Amino acid sequence: MVTGEQAYLDLCRLVLKEGYKKEDRTNTGTISMFGHQMRFDLKQGFPLLTTKRVPFRLIASELLWFIKGDTNIRYLLQHNNNIWNEWAFKNWTQSEAYQGPDMTDFGIRSQQDEQFRALYEREMDKFKYMIIHNDQFARMYGDLGAVYGRQWRAWTTASGETIDQLKQVIADIKTNPSSRRHIVSAWNPEDVPHMALPPCHTMFQFYVADGKLSCQLYQRSGDIFLGVPFNIASYALLTHLIAQECNLEVGEFIHTLGDAHIYSNHMEQIQTQLDRELRNLPTLKINPQVSSVFDVEMEDLEIVDYNPHPAIKAPVAV
Repeated sequence: MVTGEQAYLDLCRLVLKEGYKKEDRTNTGTISMFGHQMRFDLKQGFPLLTTKRVPFRLIASELLWFIKGDTNIRYLLQHNNNIWNEWAFKNWTQSEAYQGPDMTDFGIRSQQDEQFRALYEREMDKFKYMIIHNDQFARMYGDLGAVYGRQWRAWTTASGETIDQLKQVIADIKTNPSSRRHIVSAWNPEDVPHMALPPCHTMFQFYVADGKLSCQLYQRSGDIFLGVPFNIASYALLTHLIAQECNLEVGEFIHTLGDAHIYSNHMEQIQTQLDRELRNLPTLKINPQVSSVFDVEMEDLEIVDYNPHPAIKAPVAV
């Protein structure tokens, strides 16, 4: 069985060779296949891809945002993380309060028209400044609804109570490691219409055996070039963090994908990546003094011996 980064590269080749051409919500177009699984032995290195530079800082700050139960992009912007900006920005530019230039289809237009791109970036900079410095503006336009952090930490029941799924699953791993119910779900059908983006990584499950903690993620939709490398590293990091709190070693991260797709405007970038040679995976270091997942901060995390090929830029489909 092929594991690690090679498993990811094999997925890229498989979709390019056997995938179906499909239209999609963003009107970008994809090559897609349904149902695929990759395995990563976390003892062999931290699965941060080496065939292109993947920004660990962005992955870690996003994961800590989820863990905190936060759904407002202010925290991310305070950590110079812009990966969720477009969805919140769209909420503002489509509101009655917005008085600026028309930003309709801004994602596509900004990629094709340099003049519009400059206009878009000016409006985005204004938006980001207001989110960071204006509490009322941040409350109105920075919140993405009941996305991951809300579901992980404050799932709302029919009776109006909340369930802290992440806290509960950690407690259960400590007290009943053999349970087959170590599950956290982000897919809440009642809340989906109120989310900026319905969860792509919908459910994850932990498994304890031989003193090791493994995690399997089910991801309903995976942007193979841009999103999936983030998801691999994010859930590997989550597994490491929970293993440390539960006094366990790390085992495997298993990544199961539903609709695995390559966007039509990522084809050249994918080929560039596939032409590169693999390098040794880096190592993750976590501050050993941190005893709880909920106390981890960015300065407690470090990636060492990471020597990847250069980053490859590609547009985000919004």
